Amino acid sequence: MINPSFKKINLKAYKPGRSIIKRSNSVIKLSANESALGISDRAKKVLKTFNSNISKYPDGKFKDLINAISKKYNCDGSKVICGAGSDEIIQMLCQLFLNNRDEVIVPQYSFLMYRIYAKIVGAKIIYSKENNFKISIKEILKKVSKKTKIVFLANPNNPTGTYISKNELLELRKKLRQNILLVVDDAYFEYMLNKDYKSGLDLFKNKSNVFILRTFSKIYGLAALRVGWGYGDRKIVKELYKIKPPFNVNKIAQACAKESLKDIKFLKKSVNHNIFWCKRIKKEFEKYKITTNSIGPNFFLLNFNKCKFSADKVEKKLEKYGIILREMKSYGIKNCLRLTIGNKSENLFLINKMKSIFKYV
Repeated sequence: MINPSFKKINLKAYKPGRSIIKRSNSVIKLSANESALGISDRAKKVLKTFNSNISKYPDGKFKDLINAISKKYNCDGSKVICGAGSDEIIQMLCQLFLNNRDEVIVPQYSFLMYRIYAKIVGAKIIYSKENNFKISIKEILKKVSKKTKIVFLANPNNPTGTYISKNELLELRKKLRQNILLVVDDAYFEYMLNKDYKSGLDLFKNKSNVFILRTFSKIYGLAALRVGWGYGDRKIVKELYKIKPPFNVNKIAQACAKESLKDIKFLKKSVNHNIFWCKRIKKEFEKYKITTNSIGPNFFLLNFNKCKFSADKVEKKLEKYGIILREMKSYGIKNCLRLTIGNKSENLFLINKMKSIFKYV
């Protein structure tokens, strides 16, 4: 029998943060940078009272959600496209821009889906070195060639938690060739109060060669509903609409996202919670000589190089208490773990169990 042939894609599939520990019914998942406070009351109300006819397809052009986005961020709705998470928009950008033998530059330690989607369409991935886990503009520019089509970066960066300043980001766009698309992923921008930081949307709202990614999966807590959005040149967005699945964001997701944007109180509460617990956790972990990135997004990259225990050992010990952190081996980062800031009880439990592990009182 001759079976149908198919492409063999030379890549490792994305490995998400684990949510299950064998033989443990109670798990504290601090591995996926999810919202510490869940979802806003406005989104909860949608979920409780939603009675729209689900036998009918959702709005494939996201009219109500895009109106809410453009109002919230004072941006042009004709430059917005929504996706089933920002992941889907990354996928569509790769399909639209990349051909076999094109090159894509990504930072050495960066969100894995940039390289995965680019590889699927046959592009070559070029990695730029980082300096102490921070994206280097100079290193990106060194890697530019005639074949470079896209530069992907998240700011702040996942999984390292570091960020580049407003001036560095502006310098990068200025020095890149004009026909290279710079994709700036703003997934964690809401948490960033650092004075030298500006989001991609704030900096490049009117640039035709920059595309911005945003998500409702992080601070808004809608990760399970899968809804994100992108902002770029009208011509790019028009072509993306041609290749996107016809009804890619479901009706409940659109409604929850729209209402979440209105909940300013929830947003402020989430940011304040993050700052408070980042400061406390960072201070606690410094006692064990575990170093971290500076305070900013809702997660830390924990470096165990100066610690008396290795990352593997601490990870295994925490798992015995039902706490899951994100391993970093899949990113190529040695002796580190990524920790998501949890809710109050989760954070206190983590701090207490770290004291037990290190016998610190």
